[in-house]
Amino acid sequence: MPLPRQRPRETAPAAEPAPGAGHLHAAHPHAGHHDGATPDGAAMNPEALNPDDASPETAGAWSLVRAAQEGDMEAFSELYDRYYDVVFRYVLFRMNDRTLAEDITQEAFVRALRRIGSVTYQGRDIAAWFVTIARNLIFDHVKSSRYRLESTTADIIDLSPSTHGPEQQVLDGATNDELIRCVRKLNPDQQECITLRFLQGLSVAETARIMDRNEGAVKALQHRAVRRLAQLLPEGLR
Repeated sequence: MPLPRQRPRETAPAAEPAPGAGHLHAAHPHAGHHDGATPDGAAMNPEALNPDDASPETAGAWSLVRAAQEGDMEAFSELYDRYYDVVFRYVLFRMNDRTLAEDITQEAFVRALRRIGSVTYQGRDIAAWFVTIARNLIFDHVKSSRYRLESTTADIIDLSPSTHGPEQQVLDGATNDELIRCVRKLNPDQQECITLRFLQGLSVAETARIMDRNEGAVKALQHRAVRRLAQLLPEGLR
C-alpha cells in the first residue's frame, strides 16, 4: 500500500495571539506545535505581493487576516465561518469518518489561530494555508494510528496534453456518489490531486503548493488520475 507523501516543509512557529476566536470550539491542548506560516516553507518578502491587488474576495479575506493578526478575534471568527466547510470537506473525503473529520478540522483552525501572526500573502487565497494545516494533521493521524486510505495498484497510463478539457468532461458525466466511489479507488496522490483540483476547486498553483510539487508535476498527475477515473466509471458515463 503506498505511503503518504512527505509533509510540506514548515517554518518556525509564530507567537500566539490572545486566546478565543468567536464560536470556535476548543481542540486538543497540544494543537499548533509544528505548523508553519507558509505551506511550502519558503520565505517570502511580504512587500513583494499586495493582496489589495487581488480579486475582491481574496482581498477581503486577507483584510480579515490582517485584522486577526492585530488581535481582532471577530475577524478570525469570520475566517473560520468562511473556510470551515472547505477544510471540513477536504478532511472528510481523505478520512471518510465524519467525527474524526470534525475533530481534525477544529484542531486545524486552532493551529491556524496560533500561527496567524506569521502568515504572509503569497498571491493566493488563504484557503490553501488552512487546507495545508489540515493536511499535516492528517499525516500525523496516519503515522500515529497506521491508518491507510484505500487505493488500487492499477498501472498509471501517461496522457498526451489535450486542449478539450477531458478532465471536466469525465467529472461532469458522473454523479457525486459515483465520482467519490471511483476517486477512492485511485492511489493516494491521485486522490489528493483530484480532491483539491475538482472537488475543492483549487488552482493548479494552489494544489502544487499544498502537495509540495511543481505545477508541471501536478498537471501530469491530474491527467493520469482522470484517465484512471474514466476507466473506473460505469461505461455509460465515460
